[in-house]
Amino acid sequence: MMNQKGPAKRAIKQAEEEVVKLAAESPEQVIDPLTELLGRAQRAYADYIEAQKEVARAYKERAQQVEKAYKEEEAQANKAWDKAVEQALAAREKANQQAEEASKKAGEKAMEVYQESIGQASKVRKETLKQAWKVCKDTTEQAWRIFQGEGVKE
Repeated sequence: MMNQKGPAKRAIKQAEEEVVKLAAESPEQVIDPLTELLGRAQRAYADYIEAQKEVARAYKERAQQVEKAYKEEEAQANKAWDKAVEQALAAREKANQQAEEASKKAGEKAMEVYQESIGQASKVRKETLKQAWKVCKDTTEQAWRIFQGEGVKE
């Protein structure tokens, strides 16, 4: 595609030169319609260039606004994430504390059950030994009496 600025610049330059020549030749002369058209073309081209600059500024401003909005969203997302992590850590800590308390209570209950079982087993053991000793003693006495000829006690 051809560069349109080159021919336009040349045309503008030529028009300027013609305007200068015409102004120098006879100031009283009426401006040639072609010169008037070239002057209008120059003004239109200058307005076009200015409009392009305004559009470029508008695009740049819009890009800055979008970037600012993105950074605000990013900051909000980071803040929400930080809060969620903080809440998750607090929940984990609470759950760990509750688990430790439950474990401690379970350990205490297990110790109570253990102590109770040991107590019962000790009672059963004493009673069993007591009965076994009585049976042993009674059997020994009976055997001794039989040996001595005293007879069996009924």
